[in-house]
Amino acid sequence: QVPLKPGRSLMDWIRLTKSGKDLTGLKGRLIEVTEDELAKHNKKEDCWICIRGFVYNVTPYMEYHPGGEDELMKAAGTDGTDLFDQVHRWVNYESMLKECLVGRMAVKPIAAPKGESLFLHKGEGCCIYSVFLQQIPEDETILYMKTFTIKYILVCPKKVYVVFAVLYFSFYSYDWFQTDNSITVVIYTKQKDMNAELVIVDCQDKRLRGEIIVGDHSYLVEVDLDHAVQEDVAVNIAEKVGKIEIILKKKDNVHWKMLGQPLESHNTFIKRTDRGLFYRKCKLVSKTEVTHDTKLFRLMLPKSTHLHVPTGQHVYLKKNIAGTEVVKPYTPVLPFLPLDFKEPFSHDGAHIYLMIKIYSCGLFTQALDHLQIGDYISVSNPEGNFKKSQVQTLEDLFLLAAGTGFTPMVKLLNFALTEVSCLRTVKLIFFNKTEDDILWRNQLEQLALKDERFEVQFILSQPTKDWVGKQGKISSSLLSEFVKISRKDSKVLICICGPTPFTEQGVQ
Repeated sequence: QVPLKPGRSLMDWIRLTKSGKDLTGLKGRLIEVTEDELAKHNKKEDCWICIRGFVYNVTPYMEYHPGGEDELMKAAGTDGTDLFDQVHRWVNYESMLKECLVGRMAVKPIAAPKGESLFLHKGEGCCIYSVFLQQIPEDETILYMKTFTIKYILVCPKKVYVVFAVLYFSFYSYDWFQTDNSITVVIYTKQKDMNAELVIVDCQDKRLRGEIIVGDHSYLVEVDLDHAVQEDVAVNIAEKVGKIEIILKKKDNVHWKMLGQPLESHNTFIKRTDRGLFYRKCKLVSKTEVTHDTKLFRLMLPKSTHLHVPTGQHVYLKKNIAGTEVVKPYTPVLPFLPLDFKEPFSHDGAHIYLMIKIYSCGLFTQALDHLQIGDYISVSNPEGNFKKSQVQTLEDLFLLAAGTGFTPMVKLLNFALTEVSCLRTVKLIFFNKTEDDILWRNQLEQLALKDERFEVQFILSQPTKDWVGKQGKISSSLLSEFVKISRKDSKVLICICGPTPFTEQGVQ
C-alpha cells in the first residue's frame, strides 16, 4: 500500500461515485471496445483496463487506489485480469468501479481455415471442464483421444480440431436417496486423504451447494432442491474411500421425485480461482478486547453450513458501506493459544474467530467495530496456497510476524507443536511498535515456559525507556542473531507476515 493524499480515502471515492459526475467520459453510454481501441488508452491521464471482459476507465480512480498509480499502470490499455487475480482477486471491482464502466470487449470470431469446411461430431463423455480449441496434427489425434475425454471433434479435410475436457467423471460422481424424513446426497471422490477441511457445504433457501476441494481445483454439486429442508445439515466423511454424505432433514413428509433443478455450475470440476467466492451470513456472538486497538470477533456459522478453515488460509469479510460492497481478507485464529499439545485442538466447527485491529481512520474496521452482538456479516469460503505438507517433515520452524501478521501464525503454531513429531524448534520473532501492541503476550510467554521446543522473541520499534528487551526494525543483523538452525542439514521453513514493507524487507 502507498500513502494516499488527503481526501482520497475509500469513503471519498464512494462519495465521488455517488456524485453523478461522468467518470467514463462517455456521458452514460456503453460501448463495445476492440483490442486496438483499448490499447490507445494507456496513459495516466487516459487509462482503460479490461477485467473479465469488461472495460473500465480507471483514470479518475488513480489517486484513490491503495496500491498506487504504478500498480494500475501495469495493466493500462490491456487485459488486466491475470494481474488483478494475482494481487487482489477478492476485491469487488464491479461494485467499486461500476460508475467507470466503459463497456464490453468485442468478441473475436473463431474462423475456420480458408476453404475448409468443418463437420461437428458430438462425443459422449463428461461436462466440459476447461474448453479451448486446439489444433492437433492428424497423427497425434489418437494419443489425445486416449488422454482426454472428447466432447466435440471438429473435422476438416486436412486437420482435426478438438474441443476437449479433462476426464474426471471416473473420479467424481454423486447420487442421492431418501427416507420418509431425510435426503442423503452422496459424493464419490475416490480420494484416500479426504478430510473435513476439504468439504464445504451450504444449504440456503432450498439451494444446496457442496464443494469438494482437490488441490487447486474443486468439484461442485449445486442444485435448487425440489422441496424445503430443515436448517440442520449433517456431513459424514469416509476418509479412507473419499465418500461424502450430506444429510438433509425434510421439512414435510413427502416423497421427492427428483433432488432438484441443477444450477449453472452444478457437476463441474474447475480451478478454484475460476470458481468465484461464495459467501454465507454469519452472526457476531462475541467481541472481546485483546489489546487497546485489537479485538477478537467470534462469528457463528449457520447451522446449514459445514466449513473448516485450513491452517494458513484466510477468509474474506464483505460489508455494504454507503451502497458499495467492501471486501477485506482475514486469517481465522483459535479462541486461545493451547498450552497442552498432547492432543490436537478440538474445533467445534460452529464458529470462526478473527483477531482484527481497529484503525481510527479505517472505513472497514470501523464498520466492523460498530457491529452489535447478533448482527450478521458475510464470510467467504477459505482461500490460500499454504499446505500443511510444507511443515510435516520440518525440524526448525521460524515465524516472523509484525502486528496482526501474527494471526496466520496462531493455527500454524498449534499444528506444528501438535502434529509434527520431528520438530526440534519453533521460534516466533514478533515485531511491534510498543509493549501495548503485543497480541497474546501472556499466552505466548506461558507457552514458551510450558513447551521447550517453543521460543518467542519480542522486538519493539518504539519502546519506552523501561523496555529491557530487543528493539529495532527487521534487518539482516537482527535476524542473523535469532534465526539459527539446530544443525547444518536441518529441514527449515521460515514464514513471514506483516505490512508489505516488513514482508519485502524480511524476504530480502
